[in-house]
Amino acid sequence: VDLSLTLSQSSIWQVIQKQFQHIGFFERATSTYLYTIIVSLLFVFYFIFLYLARKKKIDSKTVWVAILFAGILLAFSYNAFSYDLFNYIFDAKIVTYYHESPFIHKALDYGGDPMLNFMRWTHRTYPYGPTWLGLTVPLSFLGMNYFLPTFFLFKFLISASFIGSCYMVYKISGKLFPEDRLFHLSFWALNPLVLIEGLVSSHNDMPMIFLTLSSIYLFILRKRALSLVSYVLSVGVKYSTAFLLPVALWLSYLEKKKKPIDWNNVFIALTSLSVLAMLLASIRTNFQPWYLLPPLSFATFISKRPYVLVPSLVLSIAGVLVYAAYVYLTDYNKDYPTTVSNIEAAGFALAALLTVVIAMFGKTLRTKLLR
Repeated sequence: VDLSLTLSQSSIWQVIQKQFQHIGFFERATSTYLYTIIVSLLFVFYFIFLYLARKKKIDSKTVWVAILFAGILLAFSYNAFSYDLFNYIFDAKIVTYYHESPFIHKALDYGGDPMLNFMRWTHRTYPYGPTWLGLTVPLSFLGMNYFLPTFFLFKFLISASFIGSCYMVYKISGKLFPEDRLFHLSFWALNPLVLIEGLVSSHNDMPMIFLTLSSIYLFILRKRALSLVSYVLSVGVKYSTAFLLPVALWLSYLEKKKKPIDWNNVFIALTSLSVLAMLLASIRTNFQPWYLLPPLSFATFISKRPYVLVPSLVLSIAGVLVYAAYVYLTDYNKDYPTTVSNIEAAGFALAALLTVVIAMFGKTLRTKLLR
């Protein structure tokens, strides 16, 4: 918890919070050790679930219990690795409390607001679409300008979006790839990077992904109008979904001409376009681990292919390792940018190398990996 933020005036809670703050801010080696143990265990359980799902030795109830447990538990977690959630809250607060537009005004325009003490990126205006504002403004009203209730309302929205995205993966796979449904669900829902970035950090990529997957599912059900509405709403959360428009037009063309749809190629195209959007966003600013969430959500449906599975796992591990550097150094340490860049570069280089190896020796490796 940020040193400038008090979550509750309760004396008991303040004692607990100060103890955790002391470990997090002043015992960096200990907190890094604890973080490493936690994420290592998450990956161990993740690999076990993938193995059991691949061998069809696990049932849907077990997977869903794990998903719901994570979704509910982490809805009460603190966004330890990102300050974006605070910006989401303040953007809506500009509407509900200050009665002005976040498209025009920024957090710095309200210098007396106590939230500025623990926020970052206070110099920017609202960068997202109207859908996200439409989802968050009602939550801000319900929070009545009390930070903690508003904080948890936003967390619950993200958690519900996560569970909804898992449901969409389950339903889409059930329609298109019924034999691989539990593997796809486990690949997406139990990925530690998805849990950390989606549920802990609570990035608004999760509602965007839920709406995009809903659009695909509605298209499969031949509910074209609702599919279009869901897609437009997803673009209205974060504009990066607009990069998927060529695939949407392609699907509409195939459907109109009554031609068969190769859904494997569709998800390859969606993954590729999401990667392109990720790369362009990284060039514009810097790469962030949560940029991997949209590509992973589409790669899920082709995740049994070694050239998708292996790079996805490598990049997920690298994305999570970035926060080990964050915990140990903090982002204001002079060595932090170089350390993070090295981790990211190593992750992408290894993922690219393994993809090339799989492409060259794909048939042999595919036989061994999927045996």
